[in-house]
Order: sequence, then structure tokens, then C-alpha cells
Amino acid sequence: MGFETLTADLADPATHDPAFWDAAEGRLIVNAAGLLTASDARFEAVHVRAPAAAYARASGGVLISAVGIEADTPFARWRREGETVAANAGLTILRPGLVMADTSYGGTSLLRGLAALPLVSPTVGDGGQVFNPIHASDLAQVVVECLEAPKPGQPWDIGGPTRITQKTLIADLRGWFGLPKARPLPLPMPLAMALGTLGDALNMAPISRSAVAQINHGIEADDAPLAAQLTHKPRGVDAFLAHRPAGTQDLWHARLFVLRPLLRLTLAFLWLASGLIGLFLPSETFLPITAHTGLPDALWIALARLGGIADLVLAAALLRNWRPRLTALAQLALVGGYTLAFTLIAPALWLLPLGGLLKNIPILILITLWMVLEDER
Repeated sequence: MGFETLTADLADPATHDPAFWDAAEGRLIVNAAGLLTASDARFEAVHVRAPAAAYARASGGVLISAVGIEADTPFARWRREGETVAANAGLTILRPGLVMADTSYGGTSLLRGLAALPLVSPTVGDGGQVFNPIHASDLAQVVVECLEAPKPGQPWDIGGPTRITQKTLIADLRGWFGLPKARPLPLPMPLAMALGTLGDALNMAPISRSAVAQINHGIEADDAPLAAQLTHKPRGVDAFLAHRPAGTQDLWHARLFVLRPLLRLTLAFLWLASGLIGLFLPSETFLPITAHTGLPDALWIALARLGGIADLVLAAALLRNWRPRLTALAQLALVGGYTLAFTLIAPALWLLPLGGLLKNIPILILITLWMVLEDER
């Protein structure tokens, strides 16, 4: 990156020791780390323990927190805890609202995905929540100014000068993509919270109860007090959207972002159905295929039942999105193994009218595609 870097997993207890941060001795630190959903232990590690250790070695800096942390959510509570640690260390605390950039991640990716849906544009509630987005490059300029002229003490809201509702922002993003107008689809709060609960259960971040609650609470930053002291004035969302036209990669990413969880759930359904069939399918329906091998029927029955259990394990891993890369590799290995084994046992399965083994080829491609989409970093 052109300068010295240090790799750190803030959930690792090693990073909670100030000695880990000896390289930061006497330097300024900018803390942009944060979690939206996690266990209390991970929240504390990332928002409190690791930052406290780093601040002990640094000579000041900036914490990038968030607006709306008065809300009654774990995210808001641990953000407040993190601000207390930063304030005690003399850091400047910035509370940006919605941060957008030329690329997207997390919540801004979801906004783009909603904007790219066909026919309708869903919103949380009536879509009237007010945002004043700030571009990441403008936020970086503000951080630089706060490093040069620290402003410790009270937290400072920072955002762009343009106020815009959630519904209008999604419509503007849709226009930025070059897509025709779509009908707004307000999601009543009980339904939105139910979808957030489902997102938490299936590990579909940024779809979560915390995200829904934060959006409903509001993400508008009171930027005037800090903006009056800044040399660099952040741009409004209309200005920075117009500054860079959307490209093919932007539209593809927005559409794939919405399709990604659907692809995962489709694969989970496939493995769930395959597992149940492997466990409960009567043996007389598949033993004729293996009769010519000369191997005992008990062996084939055991293999079918063990295969069913393996399929169900993969279904569970997919539903929880557990270690996606490892889960994807296990799927590829199992489908590849099934394909090779049945090719050797009964090659005629390739010629079945409804596909038979032929279907394994697109399944392998879908698994590979899902593995690619899950690799975000």
C-alpha cells in the first residue's frame, strides 16, 4: 500500500495487549473498525479491548463511530462503550451517518441491491427516514483535518449537506444505474423486523434486526457544528453520484448482491433434499443400479445413509453460512465424488432423459459461483 502495515484480528486476545501495538508508539491512530452484529464477546473485543490497547501506544487520533447510537441495540450500546474508551484516550470522535463510496460494502451494497430489483423498490417502513450521505473520500479529508487540529471531548456528527429520504435515495441510485423507475414497496416495520430476524438466523448480514432498527431510528447526521470549522466541505449525494457514472460492474454487483443469499439457500435446499432422500429412500429403489458390482447390499445401503448424513451437514453449514470457503470446497468435493463414483458404477446415468448425472455440471458451476460471491475481502 506504499506504507508499513500491521495485520491484526481484533477478536484475538493478543491484540488486547498494548505490547502488540508497539509499532504505533507515538503515532496518530484512525480507528474505523466496527461490527453491526456479533456476540457480546466479539463486540467488546473489537470496540473496546483492542482499541484501548492501541490507544495506549498512540499519541492521539480519530475514532470513526456512527450516528444513531442512542438506539436500544447491541450495536449502539457497544458503539457508546467504544466512544468512552476513545474519549478517555483524548481522541477526536466522529459520527458519520451513511458513508457511501465509488465501491460499496455491507449496508450500501444492500441499498444498491434494492435499487436494482426489477419492478419494485422495497424500503424499510414508509421510506421517509432522512439520510445525509457523505462520500468516503470526503470523510477521509475530514479525518485528516481532525488529525491536524484535534477536537477531543464531545462526539462530532459529520455528513453531507444534502438531506434525502431513504425512498428517494433508492430511486436516485436506480436512476444512477440507468434503470427505469420502479414502484415503491414499503415494508411495514413488523415485516421488516421479521426479515431482519430471518437474516440474523441465516447469517445474511447486512440484513439484520440491528440494521432495521438503526434505519428506523434514523441515520441523519447534524453536520453543521463541525462543518463550520472545516476547510474541506463534504459534497452532497447528488454531486458525488453525478461525479462518476455507474459502470457495468456496479449494476452486476448490485444484482448479484441480492441473488447471493438466494443462491446459498437454493444450494441448502438441494443438500437438504438430497440428505433426506439418502437417509430414507427405500433400498430396493437404488440397489438394482449396484447389483452388477458384486459388492454386498449392506455396503451400498450404508454408503447411501452416510451420504445422506454428509448432505445434511452441508445443508446446515449453508443455512448458517459457516466458513463459506470450506463449505464450498466440501460441496465441490462431494458432488465431484458422487459424479465420479456413479460414472464408474452406472455410466448410463449420463444418458437419462431428465439429466441424471448431467445436472451435476451446472451444480458444480453454481457452487463455484457462490464461493466467488462470498469472498468479499
